[in-house]
Amino acid sequence: MTRARSGKTVLRGRKRLRKLTKGFRAGRHNLQRQSAMALVRSRAYAYRDRKVKKRDFRRLWIVRVSAACRMRGIRYSELIYGLQKALIILDRKSLSEIAIHDPETFTQIVEIVKTHLAAAK
Repeated sequence: MTRARSGKTVLRGRKRLRKLTKGFRAGRHNLQRQSAMALVRSRAYAYRDRKVKKRDFRRLWIVRVSAACRMRGIRYSELIYGLQKALIILDRKSLSEIAIHDPETFTQIVEIVKTHLAAAK
């Protein structure tokens, strides 16, 4: 009986692993065990950091909107509360884009918020 060998399958797997770890440094891209472990860790970091990226962008938008608010004499928390009172539905991303690229419109939004805040008091 002939011996069954898994040469093609093993080589195909190694080739796939090498392709996935392309660009890794030193033995992490060409040594079998190291590249397998490095690939596991890299995928774990990628999964984790996709969530962190969302948090980071939200923080950036809040900082931008807060800075734009303070230039117009209102606090960020007051702006968000006033937007809710005025029934204006704008997310933080769009608010920051408006604050950067269209300051006049952002000033008008702040004025609307100020009138609703005054009416709420």
